[in-house]
Amino acid sequence: MTYKVYNKSCYTLEDIRNDEVDALITDPPYGISFQNNYWDKDLPKKEIWTDALRVLKEGSFGLVFSSIRLMHRLMVDLEDSGFVIKDVLFWAYLNGMPKSRDIALEIDKELGYESKIVGKYNYVQGYKKNGAENYYAENEKFKKEPVSEIAMKYKGSGLGLKPAYEPIIMVQKPIVSSKNIANNIIKNGTGALNYEETRIPYQNGESNVGHNPHPLGRVPANIIRTENFNDGYDKFFLIPKVRQNSEEYNNHPTKKPTDLMAHLVKLITYEGQTVLDPFSGSGSTGVACIQNKRNYIGYELEKDYYDISIRRLQEAENLSFSKLF
Repeated sequence: MTYKVYNKSCYTLEDIRNDEVDALITDPPYGISFQNNYWDKDLPKKEIWTDALRVLKEGSFGLVFSSIRLMHRLMVDLEDSGFVIKDVLFWAYLNGMPKSRDIALEIDKELGYESKIVGKYNYVQGYKKNGAENYYAENEKFKKEPVSEIAMKYKGSGLGLKPAYEPIIMVQKPIVSSKNIANNIIKNGTGALNYEETRIPYQNGESNVGHNPHPLGRVPANIIRTENFNDGYDKFFLIPKVRQNSEEYNNHPTKKPTDLMAHLVKLITYEGQTVLDPFSGSGSTGVACIQNKRNYIGYELEKDYYDISIRRLQEAENLSFSKLF
């Protein structure tokens, strides 16, 4: 298997020929200024999706991560570029961080009151134990309570819900030159989802379910879980959420679990096919491709993240090679 990562802008995808790539999997900027990173200020320019459509084979699937707030904008861009919207996958987790603040204290401030200090607490943002410099850890903050009458009414109120999922937009390049889907698969090898590598195994002791049960398990669902929902039986994939200290040298703030990317890679490709990631970040998609015998093409503009991705890809390649002997 081969991989190539370009340390430059992904726009134009000039290094890739028309109809060369089998799938698109990417985690682009969300346009929400995550942790004030400049590269997340805006959604990608629409032209990258036009470029991606050009290099994909007919029938190829794409999986594009997005934010809840701007998913609709990104879906319109994808559709306007020529893609067909097929589904939205939900990567569900229970340990999201609420994007809110204590509105009661702001009401006090607006009315000119000094909120009452009732104690202190340690606050650390991020997942690494004892914090991390790139997550702006603060050791001590004051715990306050409102004092004005109207602020007391709104004590404990917030401005947003705790996030518990990220949407992943599934798109497909239309089939226009083949007479049907079977003909396109014969011609291009694209257009079908890979159930066999992504079926959900039955739990221990659980009997096969359905009118025509498959020995490998259920058809993969459009919900991917991070934690157990205690729903009686496991009908969704369970994938751990990445931790900030998983790799000491990887400081990318929005890296995705390799297991998650592996599931997505296996879902829309088959062994030997090529995956494109125009926003490769620290290379999780590429690592998943190497681990699962897929080829990979990535683009990363930031030199620091590019260097991290090359190191991770080399380590994955060495590990895969060592398993052969």
